[in-house]
Amino acid sequence: MPRRTATMLASTLILIALLCAGVLIPVPYAEMSPGPTVNTLGDHDGEPVLQISGRKTYPTDGHLNMTTVRVTSADYRMNLVEAVYGWLAHDNKVVPHDTLYPDGKTEEESTQENAEEFSQSQESAKVAALKELGVKVESWVIVSTVVKDSPSEGRLHAGDVIKAVDGTTVKAPGDVAELVTKHKPGENVVFTIVPAKEQAAAEKENREPLKTEKITITTTTSDDAGEKRAIVGISAGTDHTFPFAIDIKLADVGGPSAGLMFALGIYDKLTPGSLTGGSFVAGTGTIDDAGRVGPIGGIEMKTVGARSKGAQYFLTPADNCAAAAKDTPKGLTLIKVDTIDDALGALKDIRDGDTAELPKCTTKG
Repeated sequence: MPRRTATMLASTLILIALLCAGVLIPVPYAEMSPGPTVNTLGDHDGEPVLQISGRKTYPTDGHLNMTTVRVTSADYRMNLVEAVYGWLAHDNKVVPHDTLYPDGKTEEESTQENAEEFSQSQESAKVAALKELGVKVESWVIVSTVVKDSPSEGRLHAGDVIKAVDGTTVKAPGDVAELVTKHKPGENVVFTIVPAKEQAAAEKENREPLKTEKITITTTTSDDAGEKRAIVGISAGTDHTFPFAIDIKLADVGGPSAGLMFALGIYDKLTPGSLTGGSFVAGTGTIDDAGRVGPIGGIEMKTVGARSKGAQYFLTPADNCAAAAKDTPKGLTLIKVDTIDDALGALKDIRDGDTAELPKCTTKG
């Protein structure tokens, strides 16, 4: 066999071997890509996304779209060829697998966590919108979750209202951890609670709870590396009573990042006129009860997904601005927001045609 032919044959066989290896060898990466975008003012799967009863609502137009990101499943193992393709693709992003599924978290655990965050974001969106409208919302601190095999398991339950810790009235979720960590591990802490069932009955019957209980929990040591502090194995959250019904109907979506757009959609439906002036506005961002907007993941995927559906403007959390501005889809204006007030102000500028006044994102933030 001529030397040149032998060399070409060997090179071809090596290339085939490398390609086979690239397909067969798994790599510790996962992929993110643009997901669906849904108009919070419109319908999804045949029913309105926002359903409000017991309060006058007004017609809306335009778009206030929430945006999402698709991710590969926890069990899926990307191969080297797919990873390289993802790195080269403009609309996808390859990230370390542990970024999406830290600490060996299963897909089921991740889905459950995302569902809880989505539910909490809906509650905060309702509160932020109603506070912006001057509507009073009753709120209280609750046991949000109880850690398995912790001192609180079987003693405290999700939904229990925390009235006090060691006799000190609790006004915010952060108060609970602050009061517990005043103890040393192994010491007792006393919770004054309204049991979840009693609270639910009181709400249903529109009355004050009839009883409270005192529960003594022995603290244990946290697992945080380098930090030995007392814990009881719960996370505290906030629950609310609204003066009228607001339901958000959107399945197969998780995480907290739709909070801002839900809040704006609720505000729009409860006020005369149109927030958007008929424009196509999309956006993202967490929101808390005070209306503060927080950063999210996958901003580059969300801007691409929004623009592909026709969005002209994108409400962007301030902390995501620099990353989003590095590769802004053509025809999309990124608007920097820190609060719901910022978003409402930007929407007024859009309605009035004062787009030069918009606080636009730059690569510096």
